[in-house]
Amino acid sequence: MAKESCSERNAFDILKQLEHILESDPLIIFLYSFLTSSYFAELKCRDEVGFVHPSQFLALSGGSDASSQSPVSNVHSTDGISTTGISEAGVMQYDYTIFWNRDHKLAISTQVLLPLYKAAMHAFMAVAKEYRMVINLLEDTDSFVNESAGDNSSDSKRILENELMRHSKALLVLSGDFGTAWNSRKLVVSRKESYSLLMEELQLSALILSYSPKSEHAWSHRRWVVKMIAGKYWNLQELMGKESELVEKIAEKSRMNYRAWHHRSWLVTYMTKKQVLDELNESRRWAELHVADNCCFHYRRRLMLQSLEGNYSKESPSFVFKSELLMVWKEELNWDELLIKRYIGREALWVHRRFLSQCWINHFMADQSALCQHSENYNLDSFLNNELQLLHSCLSVSDNDFEDKGMHAQLAASYILWIWKLLGREIQEKHKELGELKTILNKVSPEKASLWEALIE
Repeated sequence: MAKESCSERNAFDILKQLEHILESDPLIIFLYSFLTSSYFAELKCRDEVGFVHPSQFLALSGGSDASSQSPVSNVHSTDGISTTGISEAGVMQYDYTIFWNRDHKLAISTQVLLPLYKAAMHAFMAVAKEYRMVINLLEDTDSFVNESAGDNSSDSKRILENELMRHSKALLVLSGDFGTAWNSRKLVVSRKESYSLLMEELQLSALILSYSPKSEHAWSHRRWVVKMIAGKYWNLQELMGKESELVEKIAEKSRMNYRAWHHRSWLVTYMTKKQVLDELNESRRWAELHVADNCCFHYRRRLMLQSLEGNYSKESPSFVFKSELLMVWKEELNWDELLIKRYIGREALWVHRRFLSQCWINHFMADQSALCQHSENYNLDSFLNNELQLLHSCLSVSDNDFEDKGMHAQLAASYILWIWKLLGREIQEKHKELGELKTILNKVSPEKASLWEALIE
């Protein structure tokens, strides 16, 4: 029993050390949980640290004794966990065997994760309960609550708010998907209505996402903060740019991160027309390097739909034609075709082409007079001829050159079948080449012969 109580006291001391580090160094980057030994070779030039095994703390210090680099007063307990006292100057010091903090990098020993989490949970739940009681007391209009009691409650509220924010931050660093802690921070921030506090919330969520990039609660909290800022502050262009940069950095380290790209797509509604076009241009390079990641192409489709909604007016009998938007779509089709020919068997490219073709047919082909004013190459016949040429180029890929040749041909034939179903049977009368589609599909994918038979018939 004595040993358990001692360990509990040590855990709360360690919690204070962690909270002190987080408060004194708000620019900490906390990335990748449970690092491997091979990772330390790159650690010196990157602002990324995480949960580290105790044996690796020596490597963090460059092979030298960490105690010689920072004056730390260590008190070793009976259970092997070290604690740190207060220096003579009254400054909190942290134990170098548990924490490592330098150049905005933070490492926490895996040895103390469990007791540290329990201490953070206990401290947070206790102050959250007390804070709710004070809030209810302040909102109570009963005559039994006098003015003096109200003043005391206000003072208690301010103290509890600071404790709640401090404890919840430490808890979220240890467990980023603890929804109750995020909600408690929303409650405090919404009552204060401070711009600087909102920016601190963005910084905290970025810290959590740096080592837990798929944390749904962290992304959701970030969107809540953006909504709060958008409702009170009109200039969002700089914020939208930083949000896009954050998503791109996280997506680079966490592939196929749907939550990150969903957040970026959600931001499109807050962007100006110029920002939408800029994002479309800037995200092209990333998409070229990650052609298998459909999330980025989904983001580009969201941008193009936003530009489409802003350039066409459905109030008039016919759409208001915008020549620059037509060129954007034409360039996207050509760019997608280039990627399809360069990267064999990438389904994300064909999904993106279906979107482009459907919008092209439904929106641009609807105003034939506007199309003819710009070029005769934009009509339906030229569009279909181009797609059929793409099909034949995909079928001519050699088996010796690419292992995904079969999948490439199947995706191309399925795409042409999809266009045929979209436009109707009258297309067969104009393009006799489509009569061979059934034969092509059965050749490239004979195991799906019954499916092709049902779709074509």
